[in-house]
Parts: sequence; C-alpha cells; structure tokens
Amino acid sequence: MTFRPLHDRILVRRIEADEKTAGGIIIPDTAKEKPQEGEVIATGPGGRDESGQLQPLDVKVGDRILFGKWSGTEIRLKGEDLLIMKEADVMGVIEAETAAKQAA
Repeated sequence: MTFRPLHDRILVRRIEADEKTAGGIIIPDTAKEKPQEGEVIATGPGGRDESGQLQPLDVKVGDRILFGKWSGTEIRLKGEDLLIMKEADVMGVIEAETAAKQAA
C-alpha cells in the first residue's frame, strides 16, 4: 500500500531528538516534547491559483523541514506514526552544507 497526498499536502516523518542533553542528562519520555523537525516522504501535486493553474510545491521528497508545534494531523500507516500537513504549515527547509560551502 502506498499513500499519495492530494493538492498541497505533504506526508512527514518526525525526526526524533536525542534522549540526552549535551551534559549527559537523560531526558525521560514524559518530559520530551514532540520534535518539530521532519523528513518529507510524499508530496501532492500542488495547489491551484485563482486562474486554475497548478502551482508546484516548494518542498520535495527527502527534504528536512521545520514545522509548527501544533501543525498537521497525526496518522498511522504501516505501523508508523506520520503527519499530514499543508505546505503552508512548513516554516522552512533545512539545507545540508556542502563541502564547497565549508571550504569557502
């Protein structure tokens, strides 16, 4: 079974945060907040503007994104907890630094 979001919706897998602080303190599950970072695993084709033209999404499969604390709807597919949200709920894409940027 595969899942394909419709319109300007995206399917996101949360990226879990570390269970330890930098000082080595272990954070119990009850004190952890849900992560606000995730990986896009499926996207819809895009939304439509006033003239009916299809507007492609700015995010693509594989992007690491930041989203709001209360964004999206939680679902369970194939035993995995995922989020469905509109692209407008995404605050930004986390881009990996390339070797060229690091050398400069």
